[in-house]
Amino acid sequence: MSAVNDTKFLPALFFLTGIFGQENIHVWISVPIFLVYVTSILGNSLILFIIKTDPSLHEPMYLFLSMLAVTDVGLMISTMPTTLAIFWFNSREISYDACFAQLFFIHSLTFTESSLLLSMAFDRFVAICDPLRYASILTRPRIAKMGLVSLLRGVVLTFPFPILLKQYRYCKESILSHSYCLHQELMTMACSDIRVNIIYGFFVTVSSVGLDVLLILLSYVMILKTVLSIASHAERLKALNTCLSHVCVVLLAYMPGIGLSVIYRFVKSSSPLVQNVLGNVYLLIPPLMNPIVYSVKTKPIRVRIIRVFVK
Repeated sequence: MSAVNDTKFLPALFFLTGIFGQENIHVWISVPIFLVYVTSILGNSLILFIIKTDPSLHEPMYLFLSMLAVTDVGLMISTMPTTLAIFWFNSREISYDACFAQLFFIHSLTFTESSLLLSMAFDRFVAICDPLRYASILTRPRIAKMGLVSLLRGVVLTFPFPILLKQYRYCKESILSHSYCLHQELMTMACSDIRVNIIYGFFVTVSSVGLDVLLILLSYVMILKTVLSIASHAERLKALNTCLSHVCVVLLAYMPGIGLSVIYRFVKSSSPLVQNVLGNVYLLIPPLMNPIVYSVKTKPIRVRIIRVFVK
């Protein structure tokens, strides 16, 4: 009996998965995935460079955008090694410790991004609903503190995940549905009682992402109420246009993640391919689209990007 109980302390491996059922064309699939990684990292790095080098962009909206870009680069770096290793070299093995470390970075950065999206919604709320106090409310020290709190919140909420997972014994087939490790999937592969993980995971989701979404919706309800009170139609459109980029980014960030959580928690007979594709969309598409959305919809960013390439 002791030998069985001690197996959870022995070194073991998880096996990652590329695109389920498409292993024979992984080399071809790797081309667009590699381009997504390169475009995401270069696009977010370009946003960071433009904001850093242009003093006129050192405003709250753009400072929060730079924090979001750093978070997106971190997410790309967290998943890129294992994903490309699968598609290029068919290297699917990952140790327990490496898997737990990867899920820690993925989830902590995801929660951090959610907090930053809430901070950006607060920025738009103050700018439209209380413009006279905008500069006094969102000072640079306060913005820095909001960014630090967002990071600490993500780290603190995620820290128990790998600790709890390391206590379990994994006797099921250790084949994961994605090319990276997620807590939602790993906890279902344990042969132990995972009620603590289920309860804590639900609590974290509701108290972080759920609360952030609720507050973002509330902020936009108040923004819409303020905008509708503006007499001029042109001024209404101008005010709403300043929020359009953020709304697009919020939808890109939350919809795939919510769909993936619903599938893991409530849809027991879902196709592995659906889980696999949605998991890739969940982590790859938002970092790719965020700089594109802000480049297209935000004129100061768009003008400066054009200047960089026209010179």
